[in-house]
Amino acid sequence: MNTEAQFYTLPEPFPCRAGGVIPEVTLAYETYGELSEAKDNAILVFHALSGSQHAAGTCSSVAGAEAYWTEECHPGWWESFIGPGRALNTEKFFVICVNYLGGCYGSTGPHSPHPDDGKPYGSRFPFVKTEDVVRSQAALLDHMGIEKLHAVTGPSVGGLLCLTFATLFPERVDIVLPLGTGSKLSSLQRLQNFEQITAIESDFHFNGGDYYDGPAPQSGLMLARMIAHKTYVSLETMENRARGELVQPREGYSFYRLGHQIESYMFHHGQKFIKRFDANTYLRIMAMWQRFNLKKMIGVDTLQEVFSRCTHQRYMIFSIDTDVCFYPEEQAELERLLKEVGVRCLRITVHSEKGHDSFLLEPDLFTPHIRYTLENDW
Repeated sequence: MNTEAQFYTLPEPFPCRAGGVIPEVTLAYETYGELSEAKDNAILVFHALSGSQHAAGTCSSVAGAEAYWTEECHPGWWESFIGPGRALNTEKFFVICVNYLGGCYGSTGPHSPHPDDGKPYGSRFPFVKTEDVVRSQAALLDHMGIEKLHAVTGPSVGGLLCLTFATLFPERVDIVLPLGTGSKLSSLQRLQNFEQITAIESDFHFNGGDYYDGPAPQSGLMLARMIAHKTYVSLETMENRARGELVQPREGYSFYRLGHQIESYMFHHGQKFIKRFDANTYLRIMAMWQRFNLKKMIGVDTLQEVFSRCTHQRYMIFSIDTDVCFYPEEQAELERLLKEVGVRCLRITVHSEKGHDSFLLEPDLFTPHIRYTLENDW
């Protein structure tokens, strides 16, 4: 299936919650399946950190994203989950996936031209919070005439957005399906995210975010990706993948020579990533994650008060037993909070050797539970 990005421009300037106004916001999105006449079968998917609106099918180009849309982006990132008879069954549901506000795959972001002078926003692009991303996508739903979603779902950072939507607009969603995520930021995540932010900002070419007319901060972005990547894939999986890797020399690095396949594997993945992603977008998403706070967003003192707004909803939460990005204890805590305030909730632990990225790689472990939740009442 060949797919094509669609674009929606919000009718008014967009004020960000942390300050600043974006004069004109365009969102890139894709849809799969057919919207019912009653417009009651829509599922909104939030992509993970470095994902895009292109969740299924094949898409060879996206207007405005030419600099980053490499061959690695052509297949849909959740292809094995979306389609006829799959977890998000397009014979029954209308699936929507949108590139985040601040993204680099067609939505307005730091690399986009500012309407005042045509130059990239760069450092002028505001700080974006999870509620900004959610509010922008709610505006797209309004444009489509979708008042209420059948479900919201998302893995990893997408799960944070999923929870943000469910609690900011509780009346607009029935089913909530977060995969490998948490209800608050852990200290380990905060430190790892801070390391990645510092790696990018320390790159000589970063230039405060205004680098589009010169060299990009590729070394900083590559280091940030390497810091993160080791939390996405289990060490066993990484070792297996690296086993046949040839140890290659690193051009531009004078002292340390790579001495092991796993080093070469990690360096290779970092080099691939910098070809398909923008450092400023990476920073915006990292900063958004750092400021994720449902209590502050709603204006209450406890997470129990946050989720007490959601008693009509149903939650199916997924843990991955080898996940070291969002540990299973984080989903257990979310389950406890929901049940304390009377929200219907089930939690499934997926047993996998793949680690956090199991939600990308092993559809058979998730599909029966997702389909059961979406297609039945309980």
